[in-house]
Amino acid sequence: MERADIERIFEAYHEKFKKTEGDRSSWSAVWTDMTPAGVLELNLTKCPRGTIFKVFVDKRKAAEIEGWDAFFTTMDALDVKHPGLYDPDRLFEEMASVI
Repeated sequence: MERADIERIFEAYHEKFKKTEGDRSSWSAVWTDMTPAGVLELNLTKCPRGTIFKVFVDKRKAAEIEGWDAFFTTMDALDVKHPGLYDPDRLFEEMASVI
């Protein structure tokens, strides 16, 4: 899946399912993907700092990253470290189907 499509889908998902972090300056949406390789959780937060991603693997925080460029770099590295966990084509097609 193309990078622009991933960004568009995740941003649309965030807009539809976002919840406030309490003070109404931060809004988050979480996607959980259960695979045979483990559980991947992606948290997209929009806040005064910008766009922040928190990545969890099997309920453990694997990364906290800022911005889309860092997201793609981190997810590529995560795919190497945890083969079969992150399949962007399948994950974002599923995400698009609930929007």
